[in-house]
Amino acid sequence: WPYCRKRCSYCNFNTYVVPAVDEAAVRACLVREAQTLLRLGQVHSVTSVFFGGGTPSLASPGTVGAVLEAVAGAAHLPAGAEVTLEANPSSTCTSRLAGFRAAGVNRVSIGVQSLDDAELRMLGREHTAAEARKAVEAARGLFPGRTSIDLLFGLPGQSWDAWAQRLEAALGLCDDHISLYQLTLERGTALAAQVRRGALPTPPQDLLADMYQTARTVLLAAGFRHYEVSNFARKGALSTHNLSYWRADQYIGVGPGAHGRFVPRGEGGCSREARVQTLEPVAWMREVQSQGHGTRSRAVLSPMEQLEELLTLGLRTDEGITHERWGHFSPQLSLQAVFGAPGEARALQQQGWLVLDSGGLRCTWAGLAVLDSLLPDLLCQLQR
Repeated sequence: WPYCRKRCSYCNFNTYVVPAVDEAAVRACLVREAQTLLRLGQVHSVTSVFFGGGTPSLASPGTVGAVLEAVAGAAHLPAGAEVTLEANPSSTCTSRLAGFRAAGVNRVSIGVQSLDDAELRMLGREHTAAEARKAVEAARGLFPGRTSIDLLFGLPGQSWDAWAQRLEAALGLCDDHISLYQLTLERGTALAAQVRRGALPTPPQDLLADMYQTARTVLLAAGFRHYEVSNFARKGALSTHNLSYWRADQYIGVGPGAHGRFVPRGEGGCSREARVQTLEPVAWMREVQSQGHGTRSRAVLSPMEQLEELLTLGLRTDEGITHERWGHFSPQLSLQAVFGAPGEARALQQQGWLVLDSGGLRCTWAGLAVLDSLLPDLLCQLQR
C-alpha cells in the first residue's frame, strides 16, 4: 500500500501523498497481481502474508480482506498463517483494528518510532507519544502476544540518557516483539538536509554503537531474544514472515515498488528470479490492468548471487546459516568446504566474531553488532 497521509522527514521509501485514492481500483489491481504472480510461481502453499507500505492501515479492512481472499483462492493459505499489517498510530483506532482482525489480520506492527513528542516532531510523524501509547494498547487488546513496535535510535541530538529513557518507556508499553532501527540519514530527505546544513547535529558513531549495545543488554535482561540484527522477541513471538526473508525462502512482492524472489515455474522457469514491480502507482495500475502484473524488472539470479544473498541475510539472524539450508543452494560445496578452509572466515572465528560448527555458520553475540564490517571478507572468500 504505497500511500501515506504525510511524508516523514527521514523517509526515502516508495511512498506517495495524494489528495484522493481510488481504493476500489487499487484493490482490484492488488488482487489481480497477487493472483497472476501466484499462478506464475505455481505456488501451492503460502506461509505468511505481510501488508507493508506506505501506510497499510490507511487501506480499508475490505481491501485487506479481498487480497487475503485472492491469496487463499490461488494457493493454500493455512488457517494459522501469520498475517501482519503495518500500522501508524494516527490511523489505528480500536474499531479499525477490529475491522482488520475480522478481515484476517492476526499480527500488527506499529510504527511508534519514539515516545517523545519533540523527537516525533523532528521526525515529521503525525502522532504524539500519547497517541502511540493508546494505539499500542488497543492493538495489544485485539492481538495479544502478536503486537510489535518499531523504535528509532541515533536521532540528531539524542543523548545516551534520552535513549535509555525511551527504551525504558517502550519496555513498559510493548508486547513480545520490538524492532530497533538506527536512523539512517538518506539523501534527498528533509532530515538529511537539515543535518547537512548544520541545523541539526550528526550523532557520533561511538554513541550510536553504545546505544545499540545498551538496547541489546536491556532487552536481553527483559527476557527478549535478539534473534536478528534489528529484531527482538520473547515467548517465541518471532516474525515468521521476516524470518523467511532471512532464510532465503521464496517470496512474491505485490503492489507498486514491491520486490520478489521466486521461480516462475508457470513460464517453464527453473531458476530463482529477482523481481521489482513498477514504482509509480498510476503506471503500476495501468500495467496490471493490461497484463495482469506490473513487473518492471526481472533478473535470473546466478547460483553465486543466490549464495551471496543467503550469506548476507542468513548471518543477520542468531541462528545463522544451517548446513541444511546452505546445502539447498550449494549441493556441491559444503559450508565447511567454503568457510572452514584457512582464510578470512577462520581469522574471524579466531577473533571471536564468527562460529562454524555442527549447527552451521553464525555470528557471535559480539559479531552480530558489527556484521556489516565482516561481510566483505566473507563474500571475498565465497567468491574465490
